[in-house]
Amino acid sequence: MKKLSLDKILQSQGFGTRKWCRQLIADGEVCVGGKVVESQDSAFVAEGLEFTVHGEPWICRAHVYIALNKPPGYECSRRPAHHPPVLTLLPEQFRWRDVQPVGRLDHDTTGLLLLSDDGAFIHAQSSPKRHVPKLYVATTHDPVTPELLRQLQEGVQLHDEPAPLTAQVRQIDSHRLEIILEQGKYHQVKRMLAAAGNHCDALCRIAIGGLRLDALELAEGTWCHIDPAQLATP
Repeated sequence: MKKLSLDKILQSQGFGTRKWCRQLIADGEVCVGGKVVESQDSAFVAEGLEFTVHGEPWICRAHVYIALNKPPGYECSRRPAHHPPVLTLLPEQFRWRDVQPVGRLDHDTTGLLLLSDDGAFIHAQSSPKRHVPKLYVATTHDPVTPELLRQLQEGVQLHDEPAPLTAQVRQIDSHRLEIILEQGKYHQVKRMLAAAGNHCDALCRIAIGGLRLDALELAEGTWCHIDPAQLATP
């Protein structure tokens, strides 16, 4: 397999400009195989290379696929208007790599958010043609009633939508229900609940495809690498 110089590898992983990466090596801040790399021109097979920078372990990846347990108060935008961007919850290296959210969660919506620097992956996951199911838990202001469940299942008409929107729903308790969506319309869960005569007090996304937040064991505000294969629906 083709080898790359270490400075190019570091640059590809988001550690800064090539000049900055060469300085990291010159300063003895980069180790491979537990040993400080002394030459800026040392070459390695990039994919899967394990190294440390400032003592922090990293693995070289051509693309990164990230699952984040989003807390409230963050915007899924690179140009936020009122709240800090969700990207500030990730290491700076990922921002250098142009990691972006896959779709969006509202600033007050919590739960599973995917991020990646793989444009094809982002497009595929965001495309409505893929019909990727997304599971939410909504907390309602008023009690969940059989009539509310019936309306959501049979369809409610939203403003600016040509046809009623439906959802798979299951009641959890008096004020919580699970909602599965595939369309991903703007503020869809909140708008559907409002159209059905209730109000959404809290919303958390707990699964995307076959990937469940509880299986990842992520505390709010923390993240992990995932394999895109984990998203496949069983």
